[in-house]
Amino acid sequence: MKYILKTSPAFKDYLWGGTRLKTEFGKVSDLTKVAESWELSCHPDGPSTIINGADAGKTLADWIAAEGSDVLGTRCAAFDRFPVLIKLIDAKDNLSVQVHPDDAYGMRVEGEPGKTEMWYIMDCDPGATLLYGFNNEITKEEFAQRIQNNTLLEVATAVPVHKGDVFFIEAGTLHAIGAGILIAEIQQNSNTTYRVYDYGRIGVDGKPRALHIDKALEVTTLAPAAHPVSQGTVVAQTASCTDRELAACDKFTVHALDLDGAVSRTAGADSFHSLLVTECTDEIIVTGKTNAVSLKLGESAFIPANSGAYTICGKGRVLLTTV
Repeated sequence: MKYILKTSPAFKDYLWGGTRLKTEFGKVSDLTKVAESWELSCHPDGPSTIINGADAGKTLADWIAAEGSDVLGTRCAAFDRFPVLIKLIDAKDNLSVQVHPDDAYGMRVEGEPGKTEMWYIMDCDPGATLLYGFNNEITKEEFAQRIQNNTLLEVATAVPVHKGDVFFIEAGTLHAIGAGILIAEIQQNSNTTYRVYDYGRIGVDGKPRALHIDKALEVTTLAPAAHPVSQGTVVAQTASCTDRELAACDKFTVHALDLDGAVSRTAGADSFHSLLVTECTDEIIVTGKTNAVSLKLGESAFIPANSGAYTICGKGRVLLTTV
């Protein structure tokens, strides 16, 4: 049965994480640190779970398998699995300097797609920065040498971040989220990451965390980041909604809807719609043909393809992802 699904996330307690997702967003977890919440996920490393309606308790992946490809939309036929993964990330400390492979390398070496991703900066400490590409083009030999002698940060580009900034990180781009940044990440459905530098940190097993230098040398684009930082482009504006396009590629499309009232959207035959609330004063109400759901800060809903028109009502900001 098609209806608007509300989902609960899977949680990750990576050592660089903080507690904001619990204290400010009301995420309920037994973990002391919640580094990431996987809000929309069919990945086996952390599937999200339906929490409303007749299918409450099922994973989103199991529900899609039972309902069939019609709920995903015709554009998803180009993918051999659910195409996206959407996360909230609370970086209390620096993440490792890392890179993700493209689809061809990911499938050949890891058995899953590569990872192109988009970061939307939900909040950040004053002066926070992240790493995004190289200062200038370098050779593979220099890259390897700088990894070896711990001077990689000298040639990585540190970018100051501000609330509302958007980073489009194509597969192969060197990157690292810095301390004090809260991010909504829309990415390909992949969990493949190659670390090249990790500040000498020790993992929970008492050993230095693994690096993946040989693979990183094969997949990294040794140049400045290809896409400029932006705050999106306004594509439509009414009294109740400003619609900004944040990213558009063959993997996913993301819009930010700034709401002050109600706006209508239609989940047609081409794609499902995923909603993530990144700002709100109280709650956002999403109403479709068969049901309605209430979303608070940091909560998500999945609207199947072919569901038809629905409304989003409230005051705040919602990220709308389609493929």
